[in-house]
Amino acid sequence: MQQTSYRLQNNINFLYASDKPKYVFTIRETPLEDRPREKLVEHGSDVLGLAELVAVILGTGTKKEDVLSMSRRIIKEYGEVNIINERNPSRLSQQLEIPVAKASQIVAAVEIGRRLFERKTSIMPSVRNAQDIYEFTQSMHNLPKEHLKGIYLNGQYRIIHEELISVGTVDASIIHPREVLRPALERSAVGFILVHNHPSGELTPSEHDIQVTLQIKEAGKIMGIELLDHVIVSENGFISMSDENLI
Repeated sequence: MQQTSYRLQNNINFLYASDKPKYVFTIRETPLEDRPREKLVEHGSDVLGLAELVAVILGTGTKKEDVLSMSRRIIKEYGEVNIINERNPSRLSQQLEIPVAKASQIVAAVEIGRRLFERKTSIMPSVRNAQDIYEFTQSMHNLPKEHLKGIYLNGQYRIIHEELISVGTVDASIIHPREVLRPALERSAVGFILVHNHPSGELTPSEHDIQVTLQIKEAGKIMGIELLDHVIVSENGFISMSDENLI
């Protein structure tokens, strides 16, 4: 059978008007505020492209190639999917002609992400009461500072996400409801539970604890996302504000 050749209907020219290659700024020529590490610190990881994230992992380039140019070349030559699936730093080093130490950094970073993702997706349980929350947050019980977390649930009471909201005293002047509700909106959660630890071991909620909880609960009502409980944990046990009729 005769094959029909591909043909663009609008005759778009995909070549540059000039025969000169497009100039790409190196890391040394990039303004300080636009460099990957500085952007990460200032704006968070969401604003960085994949090549910029790789540049942060690598840290420095080589005598022949600056770190951002190297990162762009790695993505272009090896491909995103191949990098994610590559577990052999020697092979990556050989194929991309980069130092084995750089290849090892990439493989290690991807492996960390893979393991955390697999752990997260495999152990997220359903929760029905404060005891379940206490068991789920064992890593918080002995922390030296107060940590406030949001535990976000779907309609079957299964945990779909947990997020660290703040470190330090739970205070209404510091914690804004939008910081608590943003992850719920992003993941279409139908309900959530607040949990924080008391390093002192004292489980009685403070006035600040109750004030913050009530403020967040009212904000959740407006948005149709229900606050089910606020659990305070320590090495001595836990207390549920819901069970104590405090919220």
